[in-house]
Amino acid sequence: MNDTSSEINCTINNMSKYSSFLVVFILFACQQESDSLTTLYALPNKLKEVSGIVYTPNTNLLWTLEDHGNTNAIYGIDSNGQIEKTITIENTANIDWEDITKDVEGNLYIGDFGNNDNERMDLTIYKIDKNALTAESTNPVYKVSFAYPEQKNFPPKKTEMFYDVEGFFEFKNNFYLFTKNRSKGFVGTAFLYKIPNTPGFHQAVLMEEFKTCSAYNHCAITSATISPDETKVALLTHDNLFLFENFQKDQFLNGTKTVLELNHFSQKEAACFIDNERLLIADERTKSVGGNVYEVTIKMLKSKS
Repeated sequence: MNDTSSEINCTINNMSKYSSFLVVFILFACQQESDSLTTLYALPNKLKEVSGIVYTPNTNLLWTLEDHGNTNAIYGIDSNGQIEKTITIENTANIDWEDITKDVEGNLYIGDFGNNDNERMDLTIYKIDKNALTAESTNPVYKVSFAYPEQKNFPPKKTEMFYDVEGFFEFKNNFYLFTKNRSKGFVGTAFLYKIPNTPGFHQAVLMEEFKTCSAYNHCAITSATISPDETKVALLTHDNLFLFENFQKDQFLNGTKTVLELNHFSQKEAACFIDNERLLIADERTKSVGGNVYEVTIKMLKSKS
């Protein structure tokens, strides 16, 4: 954002007196650099709808993908923000790829579980072998298919649109999925589901539900990540991180919860730990806003919370 934009006073009082168009304009104008985020680089113009990121030390690349309507490929981005590697994932379709994660060995997993309308019956996770990350194309090692037992109708009532997911991670041979609530009358309810990391079809196990907050734009979960030492879980929204620590085994939501404000609103869709204290966050490009990769540190965010 240029210097002129950064001079805009972003304190918006009495929002109701503005037209909808003007409100949107002002919100976008207020996206100056936050003191909580450090912009590392702009994403390549080719990648306008980044929906997930994961860093793999063995390749020293940030792997990313795009969501519905884009190519069935993953992209390795170097430290300068350039695409160093493009890998086509054969025998797959990008129905709605919403996140990418890894296991402790460095294999990648693509979450094709975007479900905005809560009507999909083909939810899938694809495993990509770490040894294929130098190839031009590869087939998945296997796919994991699943369903939510609690969902009885496709789609459900508009007040029960609980079954979209944009964030997951792998932990001790299981996947953990955090739902994005799209229900009418949003109150922040999110579900945590567990699925075994084995090929075939599975019924997802509902572990817990929890509340973020009642403001959709601030509290709908868009990504999830776990630290390399497996002691921290972070959930991303457009302007917050929900951090969970001091949990036992996979009882993440029973740990200490801290809401970390990013003081920066944009369409943030992706987050990953790069070490036990630092995260990378990416947002989608909307006109002249976003399309960047940012770095944040847990210690710094806690000092401001």
